[in-house]
Parts: sequence; structure tokens; C-alpha cells
Amino acid sequence: MNRHTYQSGIIGNCAYIAHVQTNTNISWLCWPAFDSTFVFGSKLDKEKGGEFSILPDGKFQSEQRYIPNTNILETIISNEEGTYKVTDFAPRFRQYDRYFKPLMLIRKVERISGEPRVRMRCYPVTDYGRTAQDRHRGSNHVEFTGGSDHMRLTTNVPISHFFEPGTFVLHDTKYLILTYGEPLEAPLEETAETFLRQTINYWRTWIKHTTIPPFYQEAVIRSALALKLHQYEDTGAFIAASTSSLPESPGSGRNWDYRYCWIRDSYYVLASLLRIGQFEEMEHYAEFISNISANEEGRYQPLYSITGRKELIEEELSHLSGYMDNKPVRLGNQAYEHVQNDVYGQVLLSLLPLYTDKRFVGKEKGHSSVWLDMIIGKIEQTIDEKDAGIWEFRNFANYHCYTNLFQWAGAKAAYRIAKEIREPKLEQRAEALILRASKHIEDCYDPQRKVYTHAVGSGHLDASTLQLIIMNYLDPASQKARDHLRALEGELRAENGLFYRYLHADDFGKPKSTFLICAFWYVEALASVGRTQDAIETFENLLPYANHLLLFSEDIDANNGDQWGNFPQAYSHVGLINAVNRIAVKLGTPRFLVTGS
Repeated sequence: MNRHTYQSGIIGNCAYIAHVQTNTNISWLCWPAFDSTFVFGSKLDKEKGGEFSILPDGKFQSEQRYIPNTNILETIISNEEGTYKVTDFAPRFRQYDRYFKPLMLIRKVERISGEPRVRMRCYPVTDYGRTAQDRHRGSNHVEFTGGSDHMRLTTNVPISHFFEPGTFVLHDTKYLILTYGEPLEAPLEETAETFLRQTINYWRTWIKHTTIPPFYQEAVIRSALALKLHQYEDTGAFIAASTSSLPESPGSGRNWDYRYCWIRDSYYVLASLLRIGQFEEMEHYAEFISNISANEEGRYQPLYSITGRKELIEEELSHLSGYMDNKPVRLGNQAYEHVQNDVYGQVLLSLLPLYTDKRFVGKEKGHSSVWLDMIIGKIEQTIDEKDAGIWEFRNFANYHCYTNLFQWAGAKAAYRIAKEIREPKLEQRAEALILRASKHIEDCYDPQRKVYTHAVGSGHLDASTLQLIIMNYLDPASQKARDHLRALEGELRAENGLFYRYLHADDFGKPKSTFLICAFWYVEALASVGRTQDAIETFENLLPYANHLLLFSEDIDANNGDQWGNFPQAYSHVGLINAVNRIAVKLGTPRFLVTGS
């Protein structure tokens, strides 16, 4: 399939994520946090984004792969002179009873054959590419300073190579360790090799303690590993993607900064991680939500920064050319100002397992009544309001079916929590909300077309209403569920099971690309209503839309299969895991194959 895909993989350690191109360049790295300025950002501007590459002169061939069951990336470069391998990773492992996850990027360069000549370039920038960092020569390192950023590259490559043009012949293994803030004060080679072994062991142990389905294992493992990297462990927040302003389609203007924590996205991520037996991430996220609850007197915002900061003022960075010259490049996200009332239901659903899953023990629940009373109160205050909906319309407000569905589901979760903590008054309030939300959902039903529309009084269809089946609001065995699914696929389904979110015009015109998580929702809905073979075939048709490393973008052009949108997109990988789970359940096979204890 000859198409546009993102030719890069990601590495990370839950403190940062870096993108490594198939040409070895670090094309995206934000330090010191996910939402900081990039220090390498050539994804958005090849001239102003800096460079960190290890390349020969002239033409070459490239192969890229992950070390199996890890987030450690290998890039193999070959030309007529020889072949070498670059191993890139972010150290992560247990040390002193806590996780060691430094702001450190390690690159190991090994000769495989021949006498390859390489040119190593390290030119970081600061302030979103407005300023190149100053470089200072050290005895065995290069010091980078500029703005508030202070980095050091420690290496056994001759330091002169980074200050003078030319290549050198790669005879022995070279190491490059780039650190932020703190210099490396330890033996270079020994540290790199020790950290590599320990990081491989960490990721493989994490996978061994993951329960995975008995089929499509490679795809599920890669999705799980990618999702894990999107949690900012310091606070527990999950980001939607590590990138900003990769367009949903060329020239669309739909270029958004996704380096923030959407409460909705986090619910889906947590649900998928719980399905594969990973609980630690949920407990961290519960702490993040608890801190937001303690500091949020009014509405919950749809999204917050990874530290819980509320103001995410959107601005355009006009000095950057954008990905493939697609402007604007945006910093911040105006959606933080939106009214999106599904968030309260998603908070309740996210934390429900802490109260109902017996695998969680010893949690302090003394504050539960106060917290639950507050969230129920927020649903009561907002359940009859119009909002911007899941797709964050900027100039439209409606009574959205999807919003009401998650008010319904959240109220059901609130009822179960209230029952667990023995609060009958809260049970009664939750029951009343279930009925009110159901009334709003039914107001979206079109009996002539036998379909639920996207909002009360609207004739438009929306893929988010697939969730009516997936969330069991509609009995999947009912004719009503089957009719609803038929109507949606008749209008929104594209080739190979790709799915449009909607086809009506929004603030930016009519969407031109399909949305991958909607396609995976479609697979789930097919399996739910008993069309299991259709679900399997559709799922298998979707897999080739990943890039060479099984990483998925946000959007796919149905006409040519091109990847677009921020990448990799946590939502898409969540959808894959949940779709596989749903198929496994319907096939009557063991839901998961336990690979470790």
C-alpha cells in the first residue's frame, strides 16, 4: 500500500516521549514535560525544529523495529559502504523502591558490517524553535544552553565532530546520552549498557504481567505499550497524543494541540488497560482526578494540563511552517473553555472499579460520600443543558445523544458506588438521573429511520452513537440495536470498515477524513449484535492502516489510506484493544491469555 504514513516510532519512560524517524532523526521531543516546548521539533518545521540524526552522506536504506515487547527502538541504516544500527531508548526501571525515569535519551550506535561513514548532528532548539540553543565544547560532552533549557550530550564520539563538518568511519560502538538539567556523572558505556538491560527487563516484565487475548497478540501488545507511555506518571494524567498540530487532513485547518489530559480520553484508556490487567495506571489517575475535584469548585473542564492547570490558552505559532506546510501550528487548546457535560459520567465510570473490583483493597474511602454527592450534583445541574459534545463543536450547542448516554452510564455507576458505600439517599438521586438521561436519549430517536440521531431535533447521524450498543443502553440482541447499526453503517461507513465521525458541516466545513476509533467502535458494535464474522473481517481490514511499527494515527483518508492527525493517537490504540476484547468474548474463547504471573 503506497500511502502517506508517519515514518517514525516513539520511545519514552512516562516522563517524556520522543519520536524517532526512520532516518534516525529525533523529530519530536518536548522537555522537561509532555507539554513543554520542543527541543527537537522538525515534524513541524524542518528549518527551525532542530536536528538529532546519525546518517551517512548520500542515499541509504532504512529498517526500523522495536525490540520485542519493549518500547526500545532499533533503526538499521545501510548503504554501499556498510550497515549500522541505532538503538534508542528512554531509561525506565525500578530502583530504590521507585521508578527511575530520568530526562535522559540514550542512543547506541553499532557497526554491523562494512565500514559505514556517519555524520552525527545534534542541534537542539528552544522556545518552540524561535531560538537555536548555544553549544559549548566540553572534554567529553557538548553543553547546550538557551532560555530556561540546559542540556548536555555526553559521548565517546570525538567532540570535534559536533563542531566541524565531515563524517567519520564507525569502527567501534558509540554512545550518546542526552540529559536535561542534570549532567551524566557516571561511566558512559557501562551506564548505557546497564540502563539498556534494565529497561528491556522492565518492559518485558510489564508485558508478562499483562493478560492479552489469544489472537492479534502483536497488535495488542504494541497498543498496550504505546498507551503506557502516554501517562505522565508524576501526576497520573493521560495525554491524548504527544504531538501538536498534525492535521486531520491536508489544508483542513484542523490542527490541534493534543498534549493534554481529556477526561473522556482517559476513561477509555483506563478501561482498556484494566481489560489487560494493568491496575497501577488507574490508581495514579484516581489521584489526578482527586486533585482536580479538590480544586474545582465549578464545572469540570473537558481537559486539563498534565499538572491539572486549567487555563490552556490557544495561540498560533506563526513562525513555524507546520507539518508538510500545514498551518496553523497551535499551542494550547481552546476546548478547555467548552461545556462538555459527558465528563462527569466518565469520571464516575473511571473510578467505579475502585469500589466494585475486589482486586482493589485498602483504599481510603472516607471521603467517598462527599465526593459522590458533589459529582451527582454536577450531573443534576447540567443534565438539561446543551453542550459542545464529544467532537467539540466550537460554535454549535445541542442536546447531544452521546452526552446523555454518559450521564446515563455515569448515573448507573453512581448508583453502584452509593450502594457499595451504603448511601441510600445518593442511590435515589442516581436512580432519578438514570431516568432523566434516558428521556433525553429517547428524544434523539427517529422512528421512521429506526436510528438515534446525534442530537435532539437533528437529522444528522454520528458514529459516537455506536456507544449506545457498546455501553448496553440498547440491548445488543434487540432489533432496535441492529436497525440502529444498519442505519449508521449505511451512511458513515467507508471502504474496509473505516468510519466517519459525521458527514454534516461543522465549524471547519465537512470532515474529509475518517476517525480510527470510530472504526474500532464499529467492530465492537458488529460483535455485540452477533455479526461476529463481519467484526473479524473489518478488524483485519483495519490493521494495515497502522504504520510499519503497528502504530496508529488519529485519522485515515478513506480514498488512499493516508495517515493523518496527531500520532500516535491514544484513542486509536484504545479502540484496537477493546475491539479485540469484544471479538474474543463473542467467540466464546477465553477473553485473555495470561502470559505471566
